[in-house]
Amino acid sequence: MASLDMKKSPNVFDPTTPSAVGSRNSLAQEYRDQQAEVNKLLEEEANKVLNHINAKLPQEVLSQLDIMGGLKEKLYNYFNQNYQNMFNRYVVTSEDEMVKKVRNFIDKEEMKVLNRYTPKEIAALLEDVGGADKFNTGEIEKSVVNMYGHLQGHIQRGVNDLETLTNSLLRQKTDVGAFVRGENAYSIVKCAFKDNILKPKTVSDVKLSINILDSELISPIFHYQVTVEYLIKDLLSKHITEELDKVVEGMKNDRIEQGLDEMTDGELIFAKMNHVTDFTDDNVDSPKSRRYDIIAKDLMDRIQDLRAEIDPETFDQLNIRENLKNIIDIENIRNRGFNTAINSLTSILDTSKMGYQYIENLKNARELILREYEDTDAAHLPDERYQIRLKYYDNAQLLNEREAYRVQLASFATEVEHLWDVLHTDYDDSKRWKRVADFEDLAALYKKKIVSRYKSKTGDPVYEDTAKVWDEISFVKAQETDVEKMNQTFLYEKDKIRSKLIIMRDKLASMYDYQYPIERRVMEERLSFLETEFNKFDYMINPFHIQPGLLMDIDITSIKRKKATLDGMANVLNEFLHSVSKGFQDAAFASFSRRRSTVRVDLSQSFAPPEADDKNDAGKSSSPAKELLAEINSDALPEPKAEKAPAKKSTKSSKAGVVDSGKSRRGRK
Repeated sequence: MASLDMKKSPNVFDPTTPSAVGSRNSLAQEYRDQQAEVNKLLEEEANKVLNHINAKLPQEVLSQLDIMGGLKEKLYNYFNQNYQNMFNRYVVTSEDEMVKKVRNFIDKEEMKVLNRYTPKEIAALLEDVGGADKFNTGEIEKSVVNMYGHLQGHIQRGVNDLETLTNSLLRQKTDVGAFVRGENAYSIVKCAFKDNILKPKTVSDVKLSINILDSELISPIFHYQVTVEYLIKDLLSKHITEELDKVVEGMKNDRIEQGLDEMTDGELIFAKMNHVTDFTDDNVDSPKSRRYDIIAKDLMDRIQDLRAEIDPETFDQLNIRENLKNIIDIENIRNRGFNTAINSLTSILDTSKMGYQYIENLKNARELILREYEDTDAAHLPDERYQIRLKYYDNAQLLNEREAYRVQLASFATEVEHLWDVLHTDYDDSKRWKRVADFEDLAALYKKKIVSRYKSKTGDPVYEDTAKVWDEISFVKAQETDVEKMNQTFLYEKDKIRSKLIIMRDKLASMYDYQYPIERRVMEERLSFLETEFNKFDYMINPFHIQPGLLMDIDITSIKRKKATLDGMANVLNEFLHSVSKGFQDAAFASFSRRRSTVRVDLSQSFAPPEADDKNDAGKSSSPAKELLAEINSDALPEPKAEKAPAKKSTKSSKAGVVDSGKSRRGRK
């Protein structure tokens, strides 16, 4: 028994023994019932979510929702699984790191005490002056920082997983909102859910395209073959913009010091425009031009048309152009943005348990192809997979892509029209020996009688002499404006092709019924081919809808009941967009301040009954509207002017209106 009571050495490795290396139990817990505490915590969290759902959802929804039956167990399982994963990771990481570092630290402290010939003051002095690698706790501090960093990452990822699963559980379905939410929802170009061709009942395919514009990228992306002159001019342009901001900021401060009203958004823009000529001009040939104040004209002439590579025959390290290019290359301006996006995406996939077996980084083309599996044959791939294509497009590339898209659509229209003519020719030949086979035959048979009995009396034109504008396939298309011609959607042309394909298949079935001659088999084979290829083409992104920037094209295949890849890719997308994109920013909304007179209490919506709202408002003195009327009635006299202008004026003073004036009155009182 005595041997069992003895404490174990720190070198003992055991997962259950307290204070052992790698153990899940610590002596600091004093043998508390850890499982009971965890069960109590999980029970409380699950009950909080259920109470929140009961309070927010209406009664008719609660009666149809499995609140006490299955929802509580699911929430409990989600909390339990995420809590256990995060706790185990944290405990294992912290104990492993702390045991290693603390053991070394204890050894050093013991050596100080055991060494009788070294006074303690000298040991303390050596600890202060010994340097970064001796007699200090720097390594322990770094380890603690790393542990907390890993813990925070595990907790954040676990919270993201829990949020995604909870949203999916509450929605009871999978939609576009599961991928991109919040401030990045605008970046979606196309998202389509459809059933898988091979397994339509159990597997779904998702097409998701995201376009991040040049102005929204945190680190700008340039093509590999962009000239050094372009990079330098881009840097100069950013420098000029910063200088303009400084000038305008100085003008704003001067107006505030003079006690004048602040400049409006329009005045700020025009002030920047008027000062552009102070920093640059359009005189390219003159060396004394303002555009050459920062970099001289002779230097700009030497790097003209200089790209990423220099011909080895003309390369000289002492030339001016080589040294200018070397300065730009050292800053890595050319490759920084695209490499940052790739590193961000691959690291997020690695840490999100979304591995990949195939990656092709086309650096010079600024394109990344990443697949979970190397094979591309859908018949041999699992039902859970994804493929990502990341490419940077400039305006010239988009123009070529749009022209190719237009030509391809015209080619589809030509092939479908040709099959349409073949089918109608075969149909006309098949009804040769029939007196009446369709409406056209009947109309031709009664044509003379219609003219003699009705048209001759009324004087109306004959049907055959009337211009036919409607082709009975699609409605008449409105004439396009110049803006629509530059931004083609091709929805009308696609719908017309799709309608023709449907009409031809129905006509083949009505013509031949249960007969399958060679003519029908040939036309059905051609029709199936055109339908398959057209569906692939329609599934692609219309380049007329893309703007210059980074395009992320994702193809996901996932099982409908599991949705493992869908949930994992949702977290990857949100984290990637947060790391590469600044997001959409509206300057008007950023500077907008809502007046108190426009705040409506009756606009707040709640599922609670009106009595509950009245009870909640009982503790308040009055509504904002009543407070505002009381302020206006109590102080109707005009305000005296200040003797001295304030040194600084709030940006909201000119926009808050009655609100700020009310605050100032209360302050003087």
